[in-house]
Amino acid sequence: MGQRAKAVICREWNKPVVVEEVAVDSPRRGEVMVKLAACGVCHSDLSATNGTLPLPPPMILGHEGAGEIVEVGEGIADLAVGDHVITSFVPQCGRCRFCVIGQPALCDEHPKVYFSLPDGTTRVKDQGGKPLHIFSGCGVMADYSTVDRASVVKIDKDVPLDKAALVGCGVMTGVGAAINTARVEPGSTAVIFGAGGVGLNVIQGCVLAGAEKIIAVDLLDKKLEFARQFGATHTVNPKQDGDAVAKVVEITGIGADYGFECIGLGATIVDTFKAVRKGGMAVIVGVSNPAEHANIQAVFITTTEKTIKGCWYGSGRVHVDFPRLLRLYKAGRLKLDELVTNTYSVDEAPKAFEDLEKGLNARGVIVF
Repeated sequence: MGQRAKAVICREWNKPVVVEEVAVDSPRRGEVMVKLAACGVCHSDLSATNGTLPLPPPMILGHEGAGEIVEVGEGIADLAVGDHVITSFVPQCGRCRFCVIGQPALCDEHPKVYFSLPDGTTRVKDQGGKPLHIFSGCGVMADYSTVDRASVVKIDKDVPLDKAALVGCGVMTGVGAAINTARVEPGSTAVIFGAGGVGLNVIQGCVLAGAEKIIAVDLLDKKLEFARQFGATHTVNPKQDGDAVAKVVEITGIGADYGFECIGLGATIVDTFKAVRKGGMAVIVGVSNPAEHANIQAVFITTTEKTIKGCWYGSGRVHVDFPRLLRLYKAGRLKLDELVTNTYSVDEAPKAFEDLEKGLNARGVIVF
């Protein structure tokens, strides 16, 4: 039957987002339509508006969403109307080589959904009847979205959807970087470069894993204040405290056991590598512009035996990790309520993106 919806759209790079009414078609075979309750405003969405992620406009933004299924396409037996779901911007098909060997965050379906559904089309059109791209196969910064079955994960109905939405990207990526990718050990030390939404969740992951010293590095005091609230034991603002690498070595004595880069800049990737001890691990979490390079002296990779490890989506196994993260939330051990420092209506989306650029929120959430 389809639906009319308000959607947040990037019409042109480096221009403010716009809110427009769109038409959302009913799901085809293997798809579902979700009525969104909330969508986090993530830095990746911002990157899609300025070309850092070079995805083609016009595009409906949003990938960190949660809501209720209102229509189910043919061929789906494990979901029903009324189920609550979180969207996953990395579809996990369960069939490709990477899903089968236990690395579903690297699912072969993901390159097919950078700005469309897996078949290369979308189910949404603007008021002129022209198809719109959808960010990461989701496009959930809208009242309704029709997505592929592999892009949603069913959750219990006792979790508030405006909090559950955050698990779909920032929490999975950050906590997963610590517990899945790095496998942080109890009593260890960690440094996190970038205390935005993902960085704060890396901090949470290090707390859950039992790290002893957790050092947050950022240029904004507001973000470092958030970092302390989420479990950072030490904070460094290079503008005030001097060279971040030197401060990390001073705090830890030898360098951190684990370093996490959550910004996506070549310079901070190099700093993360330098800040970990000999034999330590530098985990690169931030998504960089394809033109970005990190110039690390090759000899030190050999002579220090440091590991440089990429982290995509917190090495997440969403059908295992999403429920696990929500259980931790319900047990009072994972901070989701505290992450949401501001909420916006869909009409206030331009303001939400302005606030994101200014670093004002731990996480802003659009509530429908």
